[in-house]
Amino acid sequence: MDYSNISLVIPGYNNLRYMKNAYTSIRKFYNDVELVLMDDGSTDGTFDWLQDIVKEDDNLIIYKSKNRVGHTILYDVGVEISTGDVVGILHADMIIGPNYLENLLKHLDKGKVVCATRIEPPLHPAGDEKIIQDFGMDFDTLDVDGFEDFALQHQRTYQDTTTRGMFAPWILYKEDFQRIGGHDPLFAPFPYEDSDIFQRWILQGYELIQSRDSFVYHLTCRGHRWTDEIGKNDDYFPIVEEKARINYIRKWGSWIKNDNYQHPIIPPVYKKALHLQNGTLELRKLLEPWFTAISTNLPTKQLSEFITETQSKTMIDLSDKFKVEAIEDIVVYVDGSKFDQQDYQNIQNLNYIIQQSGEEGGKFVLGNVTIMIIKIKDTVNNLIHIPNERRN
Repeated sequence: MDYSNISLVIPGYNNLRYMKNAYTSIRKFYNDVELVLMDDGSTDGTFDWLQDIVKEDDNLIIYKSKNRVGHTILYDVGVEISTGDVVGILHADMIIGPNYLENLLKHLDKGKVVCATRIEPPLHPAGDEKIIQDFGMDFDTLDVDGFEDFALQHQRTYQDTTTRGMFAPWILYKEDFQRIGGHDPLFAPFPYEDSDIFQRWILQGYELIQSRDSFVYHLTCRGHRWTDEIGKNDDYFPIVEEKARINYIRKWGSWIKNDNYQHPIIPPVYKKALHLQNGTLELRKLLEPWFTAISTNLPTKQLSEFITETQSKTMIDLSDKFKVEAIEDIVVYVDGSKFDQQDYQNIQNLNYIIQQSGEEGGKFVLGNVTIMIIKIKDTVNNLIHIPNERRN
């Protein structure tokens, strides 16, 4: 079978040892698939190695980022420079099993995204969307033969079986990837870019499919989170994770929610205004991402500093967020002097609460939070495409 119309994109940052294993596993089964291997400003000799192997591999495209930009950006750069009609991504800490592409492609069509099934060592909680089985905890302890035998056995058991899970690695038609603008750079360098694009695919009308007989072995979190020690975050990850988490909430108005197969459950998105009285600056920082407008009684200088600091950490335009006259669909009144953890949980789940029990013109109280519903208008479809100011 000819795989020359398929491009697989793999970025990596200082995880050359893993990328070598990923490259070897792909070339073991597919010599004609196009690989786009990308160095995200590494200092471990990744690009030197890429320059060596590209001399012998006619189906390899290599790319080097001068500085670290993160896989959120490099996935899209890789797709852009690829030449295949079908594109897919893998993590550098994955190796593929036999019949990997065959068992993805048999489910692929326009308007569909197909992902493989991850087999992982016992480092994260089990889930219905993956298989926990130990074939090595690190790049130098991989039991490749054991993994491949296991994959072949389970391919017979789960032949042609699909579920609705969605996680990397995945493939789809390049034009479908580009139709919604790719990943949102709001989440650069990472994480949560995957949850964002999965939800946008669903809103665009794409079908998400997990092939249960296409397997990868995934070591998890190497090269962007666990760089020095397995299970121990490096100093960089908590900083970018917090930024991406807050931006995700600003964009979607709620936190990530998936079913037992990791298929996204997408809440409605409402325009919500916060009227906070007796609130500290820290409370305002905590609540700000959950609302599209905030009425605040902070002193002018303190408010100006708050706005400047908040805007500096996001690509979302917050220029109208702190205007008192902003009128939103949902108005939430909070007395900061009485605000407690249960109130915060209600704020986090407010979109779901309104969806299930709210009605226009209604007013109800949850603990120390009062909610007034002027109108119910779900704006979630506005999030499918990336605004030009973020994409350019």
